[in-house]
Amino acid sequence: MGSHRTSLQILADILAAVKGGAKKTRIMYQANLSFRLLTRYLRYALETELVSPPCSGNDCYKITPKGYSFLEEYSKYSMRSVELEEQKQVVTKEKAVLEENYVAKMNNAGQKSPYPKQLKAE
Repeated sequence: MGSHRTSLQILADILAAVKGGAKKTRIMYQANLSFRLLTRYLRYALETELVSPPCSGNDCYKITPKGYSFLEEYSKYSMRSVELEEQKQVVTKEKAVLEENYVAKMNNAGQKSPYPKQLKAE
């Protein structure tokens, strides 16, 4: 996986930080965000009712039932995504073995490959 987080992952990180109630500074550090990005994502979380606004006299944000639902669905998605990436790596290795054992040997034997160039071992 790349070094950059997706918007969904950032949103999930914010919601995880807000679970027990949290102020902006705590959310910012736990979600590893700049203040500018936190403001943008927190505004979105408030608009979509994933997070409840701070109560008067208390500047703690709290996760809503809709936010908990998002976290549950995101967790399922994330696990499935990891499984698929692992399967993709296995298939890629299997393809490389097949190409090495069959297409490359045919090319090395001086035979003209019946396969298009993209199937030849790289």
